[in-house]
Amino acid sequence: MRLAAVDIGSNAVRLLFCQVYPTETFPQLKKISLIRLPIRLGEDVFLTGKISEQNQKKLIKTLLAFKQLVDVYEVLDYKICATSAMREAKNSDEMMAKIKEKVGVELNIIDGNTEADLIFNTHIAEKLNPNGTYLYMDVGGGSTELTLIKKGKKIDSFSFRIGTIRLKNNIVSKATWIEMKTWITTAKTNHPIDMIIGTGGNINSLYKLCGLSNYKLLMYFKLKKMDKYLNSLTIEERQLKLGLRPDRADVITHASKIYLTVMKQAEVKEMFVPKVGLADGVVNQLFQKHTAKYG
Repeated sequence: MRLAAVDIGSNAVRLLFCQVYPTETFPQLKKISLIRLPIRLGEDVFLTGKISEQNQKKLIKTLLAFKQLVDVYEVLDYKICATSAMREAKNSDEMMAKIKEKVGVELNIIDGNTEADLIFNTHIAEKLNPNGTYLYMDVGGGSTELTLIKKGKKIDSFSFRIGTIRLKNNIVSKATWIEMKTWITTAKTNHPIDMIIGTGGNINSLYKLCGLSNYKLLMYFKLKKMDKYLNSLTIEERQLKLGLRPDRADVITHASKIYLTVMKQAEVKEMFVPKVGLADGVVNQLFQKHTAKYG
């Protein structure tokens, strides 16, 4: 079954094409292609409240290209999801109408809880100790999704307006940090957390920078050390010395700050980085839909 998903985030747009194979437990995803485009909608929305004309044009061109690739790859089904930036844009309805008219596709603006559920839908926790308690964590440009999982079931989830683009532009309030820390404290008090599961592009980059591979655990002290090193470099040096893209180099330290804050508050020293994100969760959802449809 060939499926595709689009994740329209605050820092970038991701196009994912997968071949999905059923197994006795959970579907196996083989990525055919993953395309990441640095269309930074959050820079528009979090500062001006609207998506700029320039980024509207870029997004429409991206979705037109995606539609062509859907035909080339002979995709059975696809879904296009937009998150924090599009949720908050005052002109999101106008943008959706333009996309429908010019591209002929439906855009799904999902709320924070749905976003967290889709990330949970990647079934990563089930590959660890089935009796464990885990905190799923996804850091984007506009928000941080936290989902508490115990014995394979969701206990609670919340979306906090703390993201790399917001931090870059100094628009995260102290009250929002306190809100997230309070939620974590309550969660760990009621359900002591064994490990954090980190997803998304930011943690994947940090994981690689720490020299880790093959699902080795990322330790708090190692991430702390990398954070200190990254903060000692200029944005240009992060690009030249570490090979980071410009739109990753300027937010990577904000991402590490969020991950370190959550690990410290949760009193967890280990993080599992499975290299999945929202688009993977969307593909899993599509697979489940078609499996139920065709038996």
